[in-house]
Amino acid sequence: NLAVNARDAMPEGGRLVIETRNARVEPGDAAEVAPGDYVMVAVTDTGTGMSRDTLGRVFEPFFTTKDVGRGTGLGLSQVYGFVRQSGGQVKIFSQEHVGTTVRIYLPRLHREGEAPEDEAIALAAAPSRQDETIMVVEDDDDVRAYTVEVLRELGYRVLEAHDGMTALRLLERRETAIDLLFTDVVMPGMSGSELVERARELKAELKVLYASGYTRNAIMQGGRLEPGVELIAKPFTYESLARKIRDVLEA
Repeated sequence: NLAVNARDAMPEGGRLVIETRNARVEPGDAAEVAPGDYVMVAVTDTGTGMSRDTLGRVFEPFFTTKDVGRGTGLGLSQVYGFVRQSGGQVKIFSQEHVGTTVRIYLPRLHREGEAPEDEAIALAAAPSRQDETIMVVEDDDDVRAYTVEVLRELGYRVLEAHDGMTALRLLERRETAIDLLFTDVVMPGMSGSELVERARELKAELKVLYASGYTRNAIMQGGRLEPGVELIAKPFTYESLARKIRDVLEA
């Protein structure tokens, strides 16, 4: 993904450099990178570079500066999620008309089978148990595809539906026990809260996590949800989704 992005940033040609090395990060050396031993992977191009505004949004899911059909806006957010899940960090340095460097820091093992007890490892989201199943209900195809991919990478079994009625039909089959219903709040036809009400007629103890692009206050004031429900704001990152899912499942 990083190499493809670099290529696309150099439509008239340029230079692409991929570098790897062991790196020791001392306190104060790199903002947001915990002190410790890392393997550093850097991808540098001499392309168009990015503005400060663009640089501040590059890890947002679905954000892209490419033409329609040339990019989903998921690549860098997935790179970020993978690295953070591994206990590492990603740093991007860019200047317009000069180029971009992406540096990935992954915790380094000193001996085979031994992971350093480093603060960076603690940043990784908790893994799933193999017997947990999540149903994702989302009418936006891109958002649903991203969510399903993240959850499967985290080790969950996933069922998906594009609307409330489809979700209910899957629940009624009862072929697989559902541990968590992850649903959008505002959808055509049946809203998220209506879906949850009917789903809990089938399984009263069903755990639920809502997702919405609206703020919590706007949703509550609009009467779409009851106070106290579990909600994650869209767009969400790989890491924030991983942590929120575990919080709800373990509550």
